[in-house]
Amino acid sequence: MTITIAHLGPTGTYAELAALTYAKTLDSPNQLTAYATIAQTLQAVASGQTDLAIVPVENSVEGGVTMTMDTLWQLDLHIQKALIIPIQHALLSYGQTIESLQIVHSHPQALAQCQHWLAQHCPSAKTQPANSTTEILPQLKLNPTWGAIASTRAAELYDLPIRACPINDYPENCTRFLVLGNQPISGGAYTSVAFSMPVNRPGTLLKILKIIADRNINLSRIESRPTKRSLGEYVFFLDLEADLRQAQTKATIADLISHTEILKLFGSYDLIDHTGFQDK
Repeated sequence: MTITIAHLGPTGTYAELAALTYAKTLDSPNQLTAYATIAQTLQAVASGQTDLAIVPVENSVEGGVTMTMDTLWQLDLHIQKALIIPIQHALLSYGQTIESLQIVHSHPQALAQCQHWLAQHCPSAKTQPANSTTEILPQLKLNPTWGAIASTRAAELYDLPIRACPINDYPENCTRFLVLGNQPISGGAYTSVAFSMPVNRPGTLLKILKIIADRNINLSRIESRPTKRSLGEYVFFLDLEADLRQAQTKATIADLISHTEILKLFGSYDLIDHTGFQDK
């Protein structure tokens, strides 16, 4: 049976690269399908259009990908695996010089990850956000005063000139991607949850975090997003270095449920680091 995988498109995005990387680990035939936005990518698997979806959730420079977190809170999906992919940005353009560029297009995360380089090398160029790093690439040939930030792989796929590479503000830039499906897996080294709190008063969050600390579980990530119900109310996303197959982890989740308003268990899964940075 062919496994279908949704990812943010068009062809050449880092999300597609993550999907291709994950697909190599599968024993079954697979087919990748590109979607225009992260929300559409996640909706594809939630509605059964595809078996899996791969989306960015966190960048080492710019932090959490808010669209992913907000959409995950709305849906009922389960993490199958996490991948860390190195990110090396290139400036693509038909312009004769970098200084002649008037607009630089890319996904907001990519623009932010190169903001200092852009300020130094093409300070007069305006930045224009796009749904993905490759959305604007087919139009570059018609607009020589435009540039785009994308991968060197995208430059090859679209046959575009690379004017500068790498242009990352930080050389060890990487992004964590989640592989999501409709069914939970048995467990793994990490467990991810999100919750809202029943009341907003001093010490409420501390009590919840103490449940985790008292069981000597390391909290590798915590991030908040607005509930969108009222100013000052938040949803908290937590990554625990704990395996749901262990009794201690199950007990921790049970305690968290009793102290939160809504708790979503995204799953227990393994993480694969493809960056090689730690090997240096």
